[in-house]
Amino acid sequence: MITLVLGGDVNLHGRTTPSTAFDRLKPLFEGADLRFANLEGPLDAAMAEALTSAGIDVVSVANDAPHPPASLAVLEHAGIVYCGAGANLDAAHAPAVVERSRREVAFLAYTSLRRPFAGQPEFPAVAQAFATTAYQPDPHVAEIPGRPPLVRTTPLPEHLNRLVADIKRAKSDHDHVVVSMHWGLPGPDLAEYQVTYGRAAIDAGADLVAGHGPRTIQAVEVYRGRPILYSLGNLVADRPDGLLAGCMFGDEPRLELIPVRRTADNECEPLAGDEADRVLRYLAELSALRSTKVTVQSGIASIAVGT
Repeated sequence: MITLVLGGDVNLHGRTTPSTAFDRLKPLFEGADLRFANLEGPLDAAMAEALTSAGIDVVSVANDAPHPPASLAVLEHAGIVYCGAGANLDAAHAPAVVERSRREVAFLAYTSLRRPFAGQPEFPAVAQAFATTAYQPDPHVAEIPGRPPLVRTTPLPEHLNRLVADIKRAKSDHDHVVVSMHWGLPGPDLAEYQVTYGRAAIDAGADLVAGHGPRTIQAVEVYRGRPILYSLGNLVADRPDGLLAGCMFGDEPRLELIPVRRTADNECEPLAGDEADRVLRYLAELSALRSTKVTVQSGIASIAVGT
């Protein structure tokens, strides 16, 4: 049995003492075999100390805020493995592999979001999962002029094919595969391409898909017995709400989620009581639309997986 704790977006800029950023979350990290988060923006040694003090083992660096080579060097010096970017595309698509309890967990990371300066020569290559966008007239626009169009999004075939090949290769070489996706739009609605990529990742052999990027919480879907966390929201970042996910790989897989929130003093802490249940009931409503049952009790959401 391997226990994995996953968080959403982390951005440690603008903090007087970055090393304390995770202090109120550390009790939730303790006891886990592996800890993962999505890391945004350049990193220096003081910021890396925040990650190491929290025990974070693996980070995704595939997102719309590209990391210069110096940031990747800081992670390497700190002993934190990363995935989703590298000196070239082959390195960006290579998994970060961590061994626990004589079993190997491979992490792959991709971004569907990009900024105009991403991909310039001074930045490392990034694993991409882009999509095209088309606008379809609403079927009732003739009866109700002015209705907004339907937005249709489709993965780029070459990106989808490489993602599937990456996952199949990682699954053949390692015991478990976790796929990190930086994607989506703010709010509760999923873009079509998220569902296509997420389900294709599971079909290819991923044990878990962890999404982030919209800065908001989105649904959980259990597809073929394995979870797609469409957006964990924020962990330590400049927006309020997020989820911390605890997943167990093994004979009796489990998935639990705890809501977290940024406080007025810019610290992130777990929610409890009625406030936690309110956030998790919202998650349950979104997930029900994906035919997934979320059970909420005492500030923790439980989701049946592996069946």
